[in-house]
Amino acid sequence: MTQGTDGSTVDETTAAGRRRTHPWAAFRRWRHRRPFGAGLAVALGGGEILLTQRASISVILTAGADSLIGYVMPVIMVVCGLLIVFNPRQRLFYSVVAVLASLASWLTSNLGGFFIGLLLGVVGSSLAFGWDPDQPARARRRWLRSRKAPA
Repeated sequence: MTQGTDGSTVDETTAAGRRRTHPWAAFRRWRHRRPFGAGLAVALGGGEILLTQRASISVILTAGADSLIGYVMPVIMVVCGLLIVFNPRQRLFYSVVAVLASLASWLTSNLGGFFIGLLLGVVGSSLAFGWDPDQPARARRRWLRSRKAPA
């Protein structure tokens, strides 16, 4: 309820009858309904490997014909990370492809982005593979919801 221009109280509801929520609250609800952290870890791992591909020549461990595949594997990881977040129903397939691309980056992309990108990709893929959309809310979230619920 807010004050209207004429001094009366106005109910801030949308046309569907729902209350408006803060954008961060809406993002939080959206994020909790999908394997957001897992997809983010896979995408960040791929991004880190891509950055190490652009390192100076004194740091690069592999160069030559196989450097093209060194760019393909991290791009696959970034795409799989985004698909895990935006299409969580197919997360099992995307997580398997992402873990294979992460492990392949060990050979093709400067030891998997000097281990950091490799580890981010493997951990994120594992989290996505193990994510269960039907799991009950954690105890802390249940406790917070019970405190916010009107009596």
